[in-house]
Amino acid sequence: MTLGKKLYHLLKGEKFIWLALLILPLFSVLVVYSASGSLAHMSRGGNTEFYMIKHGTILAIGFMLALICSRLHYMNFARFSGLLLLVSIALLILTLTNGVEINGARRWLMIPLIDVTFQTSDLAKLSLILYLATQLSLNRQCTKDLQSAFWPVLFPVGLVCLLIAPADFSTAAMLFATCFTMMFIGQMNLKLLGSMFFIGGLMVLLLLFWGAYFPELVRAETWSNRLASFFSGTGDSYQVDQAKIAIAEGGWIGLGPGNSIQRNFLPSPYSDFIYAIIVEEYGLVGGIAVLLGFMFLFFRCVALVTNSPKAFGAIVAIGLSISLTLQALLNMAVSVNLLPVTGLTLPLISMGGTSVLFACITIGIILSVSRHVDSKEDRNQLNKTEIAYESAD
Repeated sequence: MTLGKKLYHLLKGEKFIWLALLILPLFSVLVVYSASGSLAHMSRGGNTEFYMIKHGTILAIGFMLALICSRLHYMNFARFSGLLLLVSIALLILTLTNGVEINGARRWLMIPLIDVTFQTSDLAKLSLILYLATQLSLNRQCTKDLQSAFWPVLFPVGLVCLLIAPADFSTAAMLFATCFTMMFIGQMNLKLLGSMFFIGGLMVLLLLFWGAYFPELVRAETWSNRLASFFSGTGDSYQVDQAKIAIAEGGWIGLGPGNSIQRNFLPSPYSDFIYAIIVEEYGLVGGIAVLLGFMFLFFRCVALVTNSPKAFGAIVAIGLSISLTLQALLNMAVSVNLLPVTGLTLPLISMGGTSVLFACITIGIILSVSRHVDSKEDRNQLNKTEIAYESAD
């Protein structure tokens, strides 16, 4: 077998999704190298290559995880989704009570011995989407009435979002919207879909209660300042103002790679506001290219829904792609001041650890779906596998 054929077999699946998994991270290395310059001078004595190498290493690990996930049969993720969700809930509770606080938010757990932080909400997002897709596809009764849907579907969704919300409301809201869309696609009863709004309202009331009596757990003051800044301009608008300057400086074609000025003034230019740096250096053309890249990735994932022979593959592919694309759109919207500051990173591009790895795992699972619907033989085998799984369930 020639090298080309070996590579073709190794990267089997939706080729355009593989292409996005290669191009976006490579582009991110260039942007992170530029955006992290000030951070390197403050914390690494001017060693600007340190964060580029660190980010590149994490991306390489993420690519390997994506490759591994793509080669696993995606029904394996359905089998372990319940256990994964239970572990995620336990870790979220531990984070809420004993998590590491960074920039006023308690979202991380410190991994013993290796002294590395782990953002538990990233695992919770993935596990809840996998679990919900499993329930909606293999437990069709849960889509029909409240009694059958409450414990297997509505309660887990509400609980996970509620545990994430105190420290990261934007992630919780995004996950809630993703789950609602998955339920709609999974043909859940309209009355049950309406009950999701009641659950969402109840969650907000609980958060307000927690914020009043347990301010150390809920970032109510931060939310209030961000909303005030966005709607009335009375709060702290420094981040948004610097992002606006960066975008205005970029113009149509940008200042050129590595020539950003606002990276020296903009907080978190390598993570939360990296899109503003992209527009400053690569102009409106570069900003639109990144936007179109994520939209193209989303529509290629949506195409899998029509090809997937069983419900689980379709629902998990659409759920994961919505989560990934929605996060990207929200990050971009914040940078151009269409939404209040959220703290969400730009998937596959922003510098990070857990977020980068789980974004790669997400795409790996989507590729697993595409891999097994790529040919008639695979589809026939997939039908047998899912029928066997449903019988065992």
